[in-house]
Amino acid sequence: MNYSIITQQVVNLCRGVGKFIKDESLIIQSTDIELKGLHDLVSYVDRGAEELLIGELKKLVPEAGFIAEESGIVESAKYRWIIDPLDGTTNFVHKIPIFSISIALQEDSKTVIGVVYEINLDECFYAWKNCGAFLNGKPIHVSTTNLLSDSLIATGFPYYDFTRLKPYLALFEYLITNTHGIRRLGSAAVDLAYVACGRFEAFYEYGLHPWDVAAGAFIVERAGGQLSGFNEETEVVFGKDILASNALVHSNLLEIIKKYFTP
Repeated sequence: MNYSIITQQVVNLCRGVGKFIKDESLIIQSTDIELKGLHDLVSYVDRGAEELLIGELKKLVPEAGFIAEESGIVESAKYRWIIDPLDGTTNFVHKIPIFSISIALQEDSKTVIGVVYEINLDECFYAWKNCGAFLNGKPIHVSTTNLLSDSLIATGFPYYDFTRLKPYLALFEYLITNTHGIRRLGSAAVDLAYVACGRFEAFYEYGLHPWDVAAGAFIVERAGGQLSGFNEETEVVFGKDILASNALVHSNLLEIIKKYFTP
């Protein structure tokens, strides 16, 4: 399998489907929105974008299965795509211009391709196995900041699992007062991509799904970053929480997170 060629095909696909999403963002109405669960929104755009993506991805790797936010799981022995057709649906619905497409390809349960396309800025972040990470064709790398006090941190707010809200808010307060600040963009895929290109030093969140993090986490790794769970687990795609960083602040931030989140 030629990972480079397939990655470029996925990049082109994301740009095409991204145009559909952006065009629809101008005309979508509140009556087009459904509620899948508490604070969990979906629209015909999510479903339409996913259908377009799956239809084309099947042509690229016909034997691959899928894990997709709207369509569920189609099993496959060797290859599987992990897809979020519209990461940041709440932003999209409220016409806040931060939302993305996230696509990862796994081979034997290991990610080999990751693509995150932030639609509004036309920024496509991508990486493939045994290669670096790129933004619109230019190599990217995590930041070289080595002090947490000099770091800008990204996070996401819980929207359905509030069982860990108290420690989350306590950690939030600590980081607000001991870093350059915290940002919450509303798209975990974009948060991870921004760690990969050095805009953020770290990103942490709990309660995410594989389609939220698979592509972005891989891009962070290929850009020289570090990944873990809140208690040092190395499996982050299917884990309960994620910490992604530039590696230089990882151990410090992880130790702080452990003080607030116990196993």
